Amino acid sequence: MNEQEIDLMDELYFVQSYKDIKNELKWGDSVLQENLLSLHQKEFIKILVNHDEEYRANTYNPHEMDWEALYFLATKKGLLEHNGF
Repeated sequence: MNEQEIDLMDELYFVQSYKDIKNELKWGDSVLQENLLSLHQKEFIKILVNHDEEYRANTYNPHEMDWEALYFLATKKGLLEHNGF
């Protein structure tokens, strides 16, 4: 996990909206989206359409996703990696 991914994981212990993460980290959209997709590919986070329902898509093209409508949460695998276990 790189430093940006670690900083992002710090924000995802609880369900967070895209807007809240962006406001907290003060990152541009491209950096935030790149790191969110990287963590998702590693199965370290879930992408959600609401607090309970996981986002499902055939492809995760950053240009086709409605980022402002999505939520994010660390997975157990991600939390263990983040905490160094």
